[in-house]
This record gives sequence, C-alpha cells and structure tokens, in this order.
Amino acid sequence: MGSINPSDTPALATNPRFIFFTDFDGTVTTADSNDYMTDNLGYGRERRVQGNKDVLFGGVHFRDSFQEMMDSIKTPYPECVATLLKNIKLDPGFKEFYAWSRENNVPIVILSGGMQPIIRALLDNLLGEGQWDIQIVSNDVRARDGKTLDQEGGWRIEFHDDSIHGHDKSIEIRKYSSLPNRPTMFYAGDGVSDLSAAKETDLLFAKADKDLVTWCENEKVPFVTFRDWTSITQTVKDIAEGKITVQDAARGRI
Repeated sequence: MGSINPSDTPALATNPRFIFFTDFDGTVTTADSNDYMTDNLGYGRERRVQGNKDVLFGGVHFRDSFQEMMDSIKTPYPECVATLLKNIKLDPGFKEFYAWSRENNVPIVILSGGMQPIIRALLDNLLGEGQWDIQIVSNDVRARDGKTLDQEGGWRIEFHDDSIHGHDKSIEIRKYSSLPNRPTMFYAGDGVSDLSAAKETDLLFAKADKDLVTWCENEKVPFVTFRDWTSITQTVKDIAEGKITVQDAARGRI
C-alpha cells in the first residue's frame, strides 16, 4: 500500500478511535430539504415519492431521479434557501450527540446527496454560525449557463462524481476502511441516497419507517433502527465506554 495523504483522510487528524459518517437530509434534520423543495417548489410529492420507489427497487439510478427532482425547481436559489431556513428543523438529540462527539474525539463526517451550500446554511441556522466544525462531502450548486443563481431557473445541481449515485458515498468511507488499524466506523441514514454507504461501516443506523430500512431488509444488510439521535447517542456512548460491542449493537443486544 502506498503512503496515505493526510488531506484525503481529514477525520484521522486527531487519531480518533471512532468516526461517525452520516447522511444529512432527513437524518440530521427531521425533514429532507431536497424533498421539501421538490414537494413545494418543484413537480410535487406524488412524482417525487414514485421516483424514490423506482430507485429503491432498482428501476432507476438515484442520480437520474434526483436530477429530475432538482430540475423541476425553478425558484431562484436565494428564495429556495430562505424557504428551507424557515421550515427545516434539527433532529431531536443531534445537538447532544454533536457536543458529546466533540468532547470525546469522535469526528462527524456528513456524506450527503444534497448540496453543500444549502447544508452549510442550514447548519449555521440550526447550530449557530461559527458554532460547528463538521466535514461535509456532498454535491454542489452551480449557476446555469448564461444565468445567475438569483434568476428563475438559474441554478442546477453539480454532482460530486460520475457514479450512478451522483455522489457514491462508499468512495469516501473506503479511504478509511482500507487502512490498517483503522477506527471503528458508524453510518446513519434514512433514504435512497444512502444505498452506496449502507454496507461500508461497522454499524449502520437506519431511520425507522424510511426507505433505507426497506432496502436493507430486502438486501439482508444488518442495521439498527433509530427514530432520533437520542438512541444513536446512547448506543455510541455505550460502545465507546466498552459497555457493549459493535457486534452486540448490530444483533440488537443493547
């Protein structure tokens, strides 16, 4: 194995025992900002839900479905952000988990199918500007050719990579999982943007009653359900303190 470039694995900078990778929309937040925009500013909930089902059962790639969702939103970008800041809330328990993670050297890495400037705006609003320090790996926002972000139909999503996912989350996780003596790794997610990450960490938290649970059950992928971050916090604390093992948690022995 060649030498590892520290800039490729920034979560290792503090030599942690654990790293927590997580989706953002619908996982760190109670609602998905992209779904909210699509339902209220784009082509609507019915078509969006059907698109998610098509991805879930293998009929369509997430990248193509998500591209259609975002393209249906013509509202100028600043208005989209303003709408989201009024309506997207933090998942109960995440602030406590974030505080605990900082005190106990557990880096959080957000791996998102959403767009980085929207995630940053929401975290500034929900955690306080300058009050959070979380690595974000996600898609981006760009102005369309000949337009500006504040024009009608002026923005588009720019995908993170060329994969069928738009952002293949496994790529970032495998930078860490491929290393010898690596930290224990967790992932939390809720939906179809998380399929590429679901098999990549030592313990998967899947949000109850959401699409990721359905997929994991169909694919026989082990997971632990959660409804909010309170249970995630307790489980990770217990593992960090040696009260239970990752294997115990995965088998439901918690």
